[in-house]
Amino acid sequence: MTRQPAPPVPRAAAPDDPSPGHITRSWPRASALLTITPLLRYAVARHAVPPGTVCRTGCDACGAPIGPHRPWPALGPTARCGGCGARVGAPPATVELAALAALAALLLTRPPAVEVAAAGWWLAFAVPLIFIDVAVHRLPNRLTWPAAVGTWLLLGLAALTGAGATPWLRAVAAGLGLALFFATTTLLLGTRGFGIGDAKLALSAGALLGWYGWSVPVLGLLLALTLSGLVALGLLVSRRARWSSHLPFGPYLVLGTLGALLLVW
Repeated sequence: MTRQPAPPVPRAAAPDDPSPGHITRSWPRASALLTITPLLRYAVARHAVPPGTVCRTGCDACGAPIGPHRPWPALGPTARCGGCGARVGAPPATVELAALAALAALLLTRPPAVEVAAAGWWLAFAVPLIFIDVAVHRLPNRLTWPAAVGTWLLLGLAALTGAGATPWLRAVAAGLGLALFFATTTLLLGTRGFGIGDAKLALSAGALLGWYGWSVPVLGLLLALTLSGLVALGLLVSRRARWSSHLPFGPYLVLGTLGALLLVW
């Protein structure tokens, strides 16, 4: 009599593995969160102006007002004025793609809920800051300060709900230390150093990284410096920049921070 092989026993999914059901349930919430992209576009359009200039309230070409009360089409993916068709703010679809990438990182890595809230809050300000810094080389206080305050408070909530005081104190110290580093280069080197806006952004970026250990802020800074160095080298080789050119560092600080977080989540 021939013995029949035993049927294979299905392997249980590991607790940390993102199951298809979890991802399927998460995408509707992700789609709902993408509805905030008009607000992100509004922040870019309003604050992407030279220092000392009044914040933008309408289309530069025809003066048609823009704002959250009339988000379409100027604050939609097409980024075109409804009156004259001129482009408003960031290039078409770029803010939406950046927000989608940030949400995908949160959904696929699945850090604890309160840490997701802290990272999500920070990214809601970091995404428009990238586009503003690229456009006009500034990181406005109206975005950097709320990013820092909200991140610190949400991490404090994580400390109160079980993580304990140690990671929160380390996060605060890391944020202050990274900000002091950037501010010191500004004071010592002037325009050849980092900007004060970078120091204010570092308050929140450093806190997020410091929550996970002392080495993580160092890793984030190294990633940011490496990315900016590679881009600067490429611009020099292609003669699109000179040694005296000033390049914004905010986008690289955001990308370096997100890269370091993805490695520890």
